[in-house]
Amino acid sequence: MSTVSPLSPDVLYQRCNPDIFSFTTTAEVEDLDRMLGQERALEAIELGIELDLQGFNLFILGPPGTGRHSFIRQFLQEKASSRGVPADWCYVNNFDEPRKPAAIEIPAGRGRHFREDMLSLIEEASSALPAAFESDDYNNRRQAIEQQASQEQEEALQEVQKRAEELGLGIIQTSTGFTFTPLDNGEAISPEDYNKLSEEEQQKLQQDTEIVGKELRNILRTIPRRIRKVQEKIHQLDREVALFAMESLIEELLQKYADLPKVIAFLKSVEEDIADNVDLFIPTDDKNTAVLKEAITGQHSIDKESEIAHRYSVNLIIDHKDDTVAPVIFEDHPTYPYLVGQIEHIEKLGALTTDFTLIRSGALHKANGGYLVIDVRKILMQPFAWDGLKRALKSREIDIKSIAQAYSLVSTVSLEPEPIPLDVKVVLIGDRILYYLLQEYDQEFLEHFKVAADFEDDMERSDVNIQQLARLIASVARKEELKPLDRAGIARVIEESSRHADDAQMLSTQMRRVTDIVREAHYWASRNGGEVIGAVEVQSAIDGQRRRMSRIRDRLLRETLRNTILIDTEGKVIGQVNGLSVLQHGDFAFGRPTRITTRLSLGSGKVIDIEREVELGGPIHSKGVLILSNFLASHYVTDRPLSLSASLVFEQSYGPIEGDSASAAELCALLSSLAMAPINQSVAITGSVNQHGQIQAIGGVNQKIEGFFDLCQARGLSGEQGVVIPASNLKHLMLRQEVVDAVADKQFNVYAVSNIDECMQILTGLETGERDQQGNFPKGSLNYRITARLIEFAENRQEFASKKKPEDAGQ
Repeated sequence: MSTVSPLSPDVLYQRCNPDIFSFTTTAEVEDLDRMLGQERALEAIELGIELDLQGFNLFILGPPGTGRHSFIRQFLQEKASSRGVPADWCYVNNFDEPRKPAAIEIPAGRGRHFREDMLSLIEEASSALPAAFESDDYNNRRQAIEQQASQEQEEALQEVQKRAEELGLGIIQTSTGFTFTPLDNGEAISPEDYNKLSEEEQQKLQQDTEIVGKELRNILRTIPRRIRKVQEKIHQLDREVALFAMESLIEELLQKYADLPKVIAFLKSVEEDIADNVDLFIPTDDKNTAVLKEAITGQHSIDKESEIAHRYSVNLIIDHKDDTVAPVIFEDHPTYPYLVGQIEHIEKLGALTTDFTLIRSGALHKANGGYLVIDVRKILMQPFAWDGLKRALKSREIDIKSIAQAYSLVSTVSLEPEPIPLDVKVVLIGDRILYYLLQEYDQEFLEHFKVAADFEDDMERSDVNIQQLARLIASVARKEELKPLDRAGIARVIEESSRHADDAQMLSTQMRRVTDIVREAHYWASRNGGEVIGAVEVQSAIDGQRRRMSRIRDRLLRETLRNTILIDTEGKVIGQVNGLSVLQHGDFAFGRPTRITTRLSLGSGKVIDIEREVELGGPIHSKGVLILSNFLASHYVTDRPLSLSASLVFEQSYGPIEGDSASAAELCALLSSLAMAPINQSVAITGSVNQHGQIQAIGGVNQKIEGFFDLCQARGLSGEQGVVIPASNLKHLMLRQEVVDAVADKQFNVYAVSNIDECMQILTGLETGERDQQGNFPKGSLNYRITARLIEFAENRQEFASKKKPEDAGQ
């Protein structure tokens, strides 16, 4: 087997040549007017927005920082400019059923005029109606009605009185009613004279009194009916006068809104209600009476003018008078009331009351006829909001319901406003995990969100994309009034984008990080007194970000240098290897070495993963360990049972471990123990291994190499130190400049391997050996020693088993 040589510095970092740019600074570059690297998502967004069918709402999924919010805002605003302004909406009093306010749709901009017209109408009616009821004609007609009723009542009483006089009786009115007295020549007789009358005369008077009393009672019974008739006539007169007074006032509005049937119906109902409640417009109580009434009842009297304005007002919940395009609403706080609308209450005399003027619009009302954008995580965190949104989309109407009333949280009067038709395109923005969870567990989800726009994490590092990324950076710098970048500065940003993508052949689409680097580089350029941002300023921004987030990394490195955490970077040890792992804290990831050790004994072929036994190892990590025993059995001793017991452990590891990127290191430690071949502690290794001994790619390769490099550099580079990585990770290498420089100076090494034999050769310095035609490894080779040791274990196990049987038989 040929010797594996260290990688050359050119492989470790893919530079961006500044000469590919034709500009001097980004001030000369045109703005980018399209989304970069998201062609698939753009197609989905175009489909979802253009297809005006129920259920074809959008779910934009992908990692944060890719510009999803800013792009969808710009995209929707462009689409909104081609759509008309939707109608205004208002709620008005339903005089027949006040608990069910009526919704009225009015063309955009006319809602405010309608509200002002109603205010003017009520003001004019408040002047015209009192004047009409103070006119001589009204007073004469009312007096005629009252006089006629009074005359009819007087005639009836006179007829009874005449009948009583004919019978010798007189009628006397008292404070408690009427009483009868006998008459003698037209004069009432005294009680003494009455007692002098004969018994027959007294009985006759009593009989006559009963007859007249009955007639009088009949007359008195008709009085309430007569009063009601008078009141009906007066009410009819009041209606006639009120309608006549309102006719001229309301006729102009009927003509102005003749094209709006619901407005016409409301105006006519207002006219009828004013005629039925004309007393609201007629002053009755003077100030002293109102004060006295308030003192007696303990209730504050309601100002009639306020009551009138309140009763006939227009609650304009959506007003598009100042709008020129369809609405684009970003709802940042999608609670149920803010989304669907709410009915407010006010306190009166210790009780909560409400009416149609307290109906408030929600985001669905504001976005109706346009677009509504919501962060899916926020809406899922709000009680009832998600179900409220789905219900509105399914019914295609906005039905404002009081949650407190529905769940009996409060006991008070509420409203049932008329639902408003809904025509809106909803765009949800969220992480992929939320999309797939909703798809799996919410059966109605795909019914309402049929289009998914999945934003890419990265894009190809092609010349076209590089040039477009430069245009994007120029656009941001120009928009935010940042200093322009020169070609070297742009090239350094491009390189950092590849590093953030963990791939030298790709660029990250998380533009937030790119633009943040440019913003911080602007600070450093200003601090240095420069007019443009160069590679130095960009590097200062990158270093500053790394330093701010590296407290934990520095502390771990410090404790390793103090030998609190045991990691060797020199010498050779059997069954001990330096593995590499990545720790992620927010947006910052860094690598750190971990000591992996193994111990062997005679056993049944089981490789014990101590991390798994104590439930610190995840399923993927456990899978990688289980592969090891199968590899040993199939690669070395296929004709004998695997007869060892091995334990593997991550030393000084006190938290969960997941992933299989240490399986190659674990196998190397195991093979080292079997061959009794010490491993060079100045070399660390990372990689996943399969059952064929092939080394597979892992994640975080740059951070892992740099983590071991930082420790070696702190202790002093010797030229012997290095890291072994999978050959399939070569395309991902974008190492820090100091690592590349150390490799160029032959102070540090990076090796790329394809199989476990190459790993062992680098770590032990021994030839591993390949099988000959007879299937045997060369004598003295590493694989020969491993095979011999496994055979020895198998024979010892067989011998132990044969000795144990006679002992068992003797017992």
